[in-house]
Amino acid sequence: MRIPITKYGLPQVVIYPGLCVLVMVIAAFAMPAGLLLYIFEVILAAVLIWLLSFFRDPKRDIPTGDNLILSPADGTVSDIEEVNEPNYIGGRATRIGIFLSIFNVHINRTPCAVRIGKITYRKGKFKNALNSISGKVNESNDIAMTRLKKPNDKILVRQISGAIARRIVCDADEGQEFSGGAVFGMLKFGSRTELYLPVNCGAKIIVKKGDKVRAGLTILANYDRRTS
Repeated sequence: MRIPITKYGLPQVVIYPGLCVLVMVIAAFAMPAGLLLYIFEVILAAVLIWLLSFFRDPKRDIPTGDNLILSPADGTVSDIEEVNEPNYIGGRATRIGIFLSIFNVHINRTPCAVRIGKITYRKGKFKNALNSISGKVNESNDIAMTRLKKPNDKILVRQISGAIARRIVCDADEGQEFSGGAVFGMLKFGSRTELYLPVNCGAKIIVKKGDKVRAGLTILANYDRRTS
């Protein structure tokens, strides 16, 4: 039976809920029975449920199609901009920024069938992940990818820490191949994920700012089938 909790949640998924339960037990013995104890226990129970739900890894039926570009993260599309990405894309790219609140699933998934290229971790600040500038100054991890299906475009996924998120997890290795929608890591607590596509790749962006997206389910862009 599959337990819908990510392996990336260890040790937090054991330590934090354990501490929460411990405090609940101590409070039950140390505080006098009454409304205050009841409210305190309800608050702690809510925190316990949130801690467990944060590390959830729901099963998802990934859409199939070589022309699809799927969302690499759950959250809200915070910005869609054309930018210069000289390090991997090598020119103009469309950047889709996705903000993950503390209530979103924080698992990262591949946008399509890819081969992993260079992985570049960068130390940085912990500014609010809602701000697009956070992608430039915050702690981040760049995962260079190449589509396995034609056109074999370069794609970049950037994992970015936020004001609360302080832990980036990447379980991919250079040269490893993944199917579309495969889990490759997570961001622990509120954060941001960015997807970069070459401007001239022939993929049509079909989401807009403010849209809610889910990793491995929501289609962000479609390649013209004549080019895929």
